[in-house]
Amino acid sequence: MPRHSVPSPARVRRKRQRYVEKNGRCNVQHGNMQETYRYLTDIFTTLVDLNWRCSLFVFVMAYAVTWLFFGAIWYLIAYCRGDLDHLEDDKWTPCVNNVNGFISAFLFSIETETTIGYGHRVITDQCPVGTMLLLLQAILGSMVNAFMVGCMFVKISQPNKRAETLVFSKHAVISLRDDKLCLMFRVGDLRSSHIVGANMRAKLIKSKQTQEGEFIPLDQTDISVGFETGDDRLFLVSPLVISHEIDAHSPFWDMSQAQLEKEDFEIVVILEGMVEATGMTCQARSSYLGEEVLWGHRFSPMMCLAEGFFDVDYGAFHHTFEVDTPSCSARELSLAAARLDAHLYWSISSRLDEEPALTHEAANQPDSGSANSKGGEPTFNVGQMTDIQEQAGLGELNGSVATDQSESEA
Repeated sequence: MPRHSVPSPARVRRKRQRYVEKNGRCNVQHGNMQETYRYLTDIFTTLVDLNWRCSLFVFVMAYAVTWLFFGAIWYLIAYCRGDLDHLEDDKWTPCVNNVNGFISAFLFSIETETTIGYGHRVITDQCPVGTMLLLLQAILGSMVNAFMVGCMFVKISQPNKRAETLVFSKHAVISLRDDKLCLMFRVGDLRSSHIVGANMRAKLIKSKQTQEGEFIPLDQTDISVGFETGDDRLFLVSPLVISHEIDAHSPFWDMSQAQLEKEDFEIVVILEGMVEATGMTCQARSSYLGEEVLWGHRFSPMMCLAEGFFDVDYGAFHHTFEVDTPSCSARELSLAAARLDAHLYWSISSRLDEEPALTHEAANQPDSGSANSKGGEPTFNVGQMTDIQEQAGLGELNGSVATDQSESEA
């Protein structure tokens, strides 16, 4: 029977639903909300948050409904006063000259609210009700203009459009940096105008079960990217590689390369700052799933020195290359380094303590080797100690032992 290859855990792992999309959009929808009236208490933000199709519809309808409403009132005044019955009477003073129907009343409403003033239709001084209505329409028209124009201006100048030119690398990488495992990703700004006071944050989104049995589906854990040292505050003039050192406080402390392929998590990165051109706060977001974190990779260089300036090649922004990286976790790597340091420390100190006693014994008992061999006791040779010390890398100590041995033989 033919043998079938067993798929790797990375392939059989169910694709995780993103909490934050690569373009920064939060993949969360609110449903079954009972207190929808709260949207009306902040109508300005509600209108700004609408999509462009709805915003343009509200913008047009706000003016059209206002013009129609006041146009109907102007027509109603002319009808009640009898102005429409005395259109050919030169001795009759109407409320508004040259208003002979609903269309003309509607046009007069548009001219009044937009302050066009063509001069053909004008209100007379024989209509106190019309004077009050004129004041009311002028005030309400100014409020509608301020509100709707303000909404459109804020929507056009929203700082989230500036975030479209802030780019994150497609993958995050894990490799050694200064003999420590680090999680790294790259961020860059495509515009010449800079982000002032740029600040970087990162979150680990992962399901969690507490000791009491409570299940938290989207638990958020901070990932330090230099908050303690101030490295999270960026001078984002050229692309930067953001590094998270995997230490004892990191959520990746016990994660090895094999465990990385099995874990189901998401890393959300957030860049905040003030737009230099407008002074408005901007936020750019992106995320990395477990399969988008490359173990044993490093980002390719993308900056070179040209004639009088630094040239940045954004074609290599997402490129990575493999480097030698241990597949064990950061904890295991730290324990191995600690054991190696302890072994070197104790071996050096024990050799230094034994050196004077062995040298003195070799000087007083030149024939102690044959005597001890007869009695069945173990023998010690200064030369053997020298070999051990040479294995430990103590070159200076070897010279001193050899000098003492030559003096004792003399």
